[in-house]
Amino acid sequence: MNFFLKWFFIGFVILSNLSCSKEKKITILENKDLKSQMMELYVEGYEAFLERDTLYAAKKFNEAELIFPQSDWAPIAALMTAYVYYADDYYSDAVYHLERYLKVYPKHKDIDYAHYLLGMCFYENIIDEGRDLRPLLNAKKEFEILIKNYPKTEFAVDANFKLGLIEDRLAGKEMYIARHYAKSQKWIAAINRFKNVLENYDTSVYVEEAIYRLAEIHYIIGLENEAKKYAALLGYNYGSSNWYKASYKIFNKNYDLTEKEIFSIKEKDKKSIFKKFKKRFKNLFN
Repeated sequence: MNFFLKWFFIGFVILSNLSCSKEKKITILENKDLKSQMMELYVEGYEAFLERDTLYAAKKFNEAELIFPQSDWAPIAALMTAYVYYADDYYSDAVYHLERYLKVYPKHKDIDYAHYLLGMCFYENIIDEGRDLRPLLNAKKEFEILIKNYPKTEFAVDANFKLGLIEDRLAGKEMYIARHYAKSQKWIAAINRFKNVLENYDTSVYVEEAIYRLAEIHYIIGLENEAKKYAALLGYNYGSSNWYKASYKIFNKNYDLTEKEIFSIKEKDKKSIFKKFKKRFKNLFN
């Protein structure tokens, strides 16, 4: 069962059993045992969340944790504090409470969910990876931890899906920089960037173009044997690729692509990238 649905259900049961009315919300804790106080605070947080009062809900869940930190409910309240912030797009607050949770409760049974939710906070906060890669890289780190340490959990499945999207975006950023270096004839810098795509993003949709560019650049700088190695690699792995067809022009100056063929290659390549994306994430298109 989904983590927050599970604890919302439990909260509902507690709410029913305690019969706490909204008029009796506790603000000053006195003359009650810690467990009872904690549960009432938890219920107040739960009620406030249902009414979309995010800040009050987070405050009450946080109080519930801190008043009785030895309780089994303390780490659950800590996670609920983070979740209510995440649910209302307070990502920075959610990240703070999740990172604290991971430090304070490193062996809690819901640690996998904490890594997943932390990854989602970074993932949802990706605005412009062209300017700031940190959200992408932080999300990647958390999803990788989740997949490595908790591969059989329900959260690992979605983390693996999002990790594929992240790696394609990171590869796209690397390709953009590499093309810029190539256009500026900064050949070594371009080669290093294209190689990085092959070495670190070898499942991305940009691999074929990266191999082609490496063949092209090595030929330009006079390393024809090295260029032929990359062309052979392209032909061996992607023999039907449009980039492989384009590579004929590198070694055979008499082979001339017409404007129509060039346009056709570009269009087919766009479709090819989409087909690979669709194949990898086919569940999106069912």
